[in-house]
Amino acid sequence: MIKLFRNLRPFRGAITLVLLLIFLQSLSELILPTLMADIVDKGIVAGNHGYIWRIGGIMLLVSAASGVFSIVASYHSSKVSAGFGKILRGKLFAHVESFSLQEFDKFGTASLITRTTNDVTQVQQVLLTMMRMMVSAPMMCIGGVIMAVSKDPGLSLVIVCVVPILALTIFIIARKGIPFFKVMQVKVDKLNLVLREHLTGVRVIRAFNRTEQEKERFNLANMDLTETAIKVNKIMAVMMPLMMLIMNFTSIAIIWFGAIRISDGHMQVGDLMAFLQYAMQIMFSLLMVSMMFVMVPRASASAVRINQVLDTLPDIVDRPGAKAVASRGGHVVFDRVTFHYPGAEKPAISHISFEAKPGETTAIIGGTGSGKSTLISLIPRFYDIAEGSIRVDGVDVRDMTQESLRAKIGFVPQKAELFTGTIRENIQYGMADASDEQVRHAAAVAQASGFIEEKQEGYETVISQGGGNLSGGQKQRLSIARALVRKPDVYIFDDSFSALDYKTDASLRAALKQETGQAAVIIVAQRVSTIMDADRIIVLDEGEIVGMGTHAELMDTSKVYREIVSSQLAEEEWA
Repeated sequence: MIKLFRNLRPFRGAITLVLLLIFLQSLSELILPTLMADIVDKGIVAGNHGYIWRIGGIMLLVSAASGVFSIVASYHSSKVSAGFGKILRGKLFAHVESFSLQEFDKFGTASLITRTTNDVTQVQQVLLTMMRMMVSAPMMCIGGVIMAVSKDPGLSLVIVCVVPILALTIFIIARKGIPFFKVMQVKVDKLNLVLREHLTGVRVIRAFNRTEQEKERFNLANMDLTETAIKVNKIMAVMMPLMMLIMNFTSIAIIWFGAIRISDGHMQVGDLMAFLQYAMQIMFSLLMVSMMFVMVPRASASAVRINQVLDTLPDIVDRPGAKAVASRGGHVVFDRVTFHYPGAEKPAISHISFEAKPGETTAIIGGTGSGKSTLISLIPRFYDIAEGSIRVDGVDVRDMTQESLRAKIGFVPQKAELFTGTIRENIQYGMADASDEQVRHAAAVAQASGFIEEKQEGYETVISQGGGNLSGGQKQRLSIARALVRKPDVYIFDDSFSALDYKTDASLRAALKQETGQAAVIIVAQRVSTIMDADRIIVLDEGEIVGMGTHAELMDTSKVYREIVSSQLAEEEWA
């Protein structure tokens, strides 16, 4: 957690002010019992009413000053903790943005969300408490001991005996509770995962009548977290009654032995009252420390999880000397490329070599799991290859900056991802400064203008989260429009026509031919009809190229391709 507190540097002035104010507040509270003792011993006992009014007025002023110090300290400590949380969330988000898909696979989406929200909140809350309690508690404890000893050194032996008992109680309870806090954060991850899957997959769940099973799955994760929380809260719940019991016995001991010292003439009544208050201040300061022991372990577990993310270096980074390559036409070359997923026994693709030339359409087809999507994910460097090289316009993609590489590519993923906002904003995601004319043109080429204009608000229609208010085909067409408005050098379509009907598919491909011009077009498809007119068709099987050529050539030379064609088209459509 200390490592995370380095992010507090911008708030050094505010923290210094908070510490100063808490110090002044602690001094104020330490002075009050002594002033009360003086009122009793020198005012009430002596019958000096003027002294009582004078010292009483001073006590009111000190109390008012202590209240002001507390309010101002609380205000600034809240600002510091909120600012710290903002910085930490920003750093986490920015760092996660630099992750490759490999790091996302390692942590999981649900866990990254929990670490950026729940875990940061835990650390933020404990920082706020630390600035208020962990600073004032030692001051009150040390100051209380000094003032108590100054009142009666002999009676201070009661406190000397009690403090080790309190410390041992706190240590034993904290030692039993800390491991549960670490487990709880893992179980929060699990609960978030189940909840996220339920919310995103609600249509499938209802379609298959699995609502009750999902409820049971959620209840299991919820109960697992609840049982752990109950265990740790049972342990921590013991702390407060024990502390209060010890404090009450301490009060009894102080009054008992203090009464004896008063009767022997070694102590005055006011001093005993002051001593009792100082003892309570010492006890309460230790009680505040015990409360910190409830919060710090969980925050510490959260801090470890946050640091795991921040300390994870992305596998894919710009090499030293990586250069920004200007737009030059988009000539893509795969030269004996091999790629392994982490932990996989065999490569996902092996010894892949082909060219995708500007002005030509290169299609990739193959069975499920043949490596089609993996292959095209290597072009924008979502993953790094193990062997060989991928060159765009003659430059290895690893020698280009990621920003300039991806600026050359218009990528349409297999699953259409849309963002909350208007249709116009989603298309402009491809090019932020795209004009209305460019947006409308891209939508027209993508065969999306028809359904957009049918909507009451047209291009200003708001898209719900994940595009829930659009059909699959509409989402795909908007994803294609988003890539088209960018005017890239390389178009990559990862099975982006699967949700379209045959008529729309044919119209879209005809419009794309006119639009893509001299750019290289790479299409991954399941439908043979989508790629029959491609300049080059690559047939993949188990991660290897088993055929390459035009449709006519592959019908003569590739058994795998013929099997795919025969499974989809009638014999008269083969030619």
